[in-house]
Amino acid sequence: MAQRMEDLLNELASTWHKTIPVSAFMQILPMDYQAQTLTVSAPLAPNINLHHTMFAGSIYTLMTLKGWGMVWLQQKLVGVEGDIVLGKADIRYLAPVGQAPQARVNWPGGDLSLLALGKRAKVTLNVELYCDEQCCAQFEGTYVSLPKAD
Repeated sequence: MAQRMEDLLNELASTWHKTIPVSAFMQILPMDYQAQTLTVSAPLAPNINLHHTMFAGSIYTLMTLKGWGMVWLQQKLVGVEGDIVLGKADIRYLAPVGQAPQARVNWPGGDLSLLALGKRAKVTLNVELYCDEQCCAQFEGTYVSLPKAD
């Protein structure tokens, strides 16, 4: 199972970097998946602003992709496919990000098997961004996965 998860995380990174070019520039990488929690990180250097902290747009992008990545990963784990879009989002910036952050999201559950029936699936995810143990940003995103047309 550990090798399969490593392969899925590598595939997720590749998918991001090929289909969303800014993710490659930002150097966003999935780090770990354990106990229904996905951890993603990005170095500070390519995402820095004039205050020497992480640019707010980079924070938003990192957290958006983090949620998208969790839905993608869950689809892979249950063996369904869908086109994932962000339907609604809200972010709160709580503290400056002055070092490489880690974004974490827990899978709250959701019935992705609807995709196999030709129906859309919807899930709301809460993503948190940490520097060390300080929460620097909170993001709530509602993702919709649309069944792939044959």
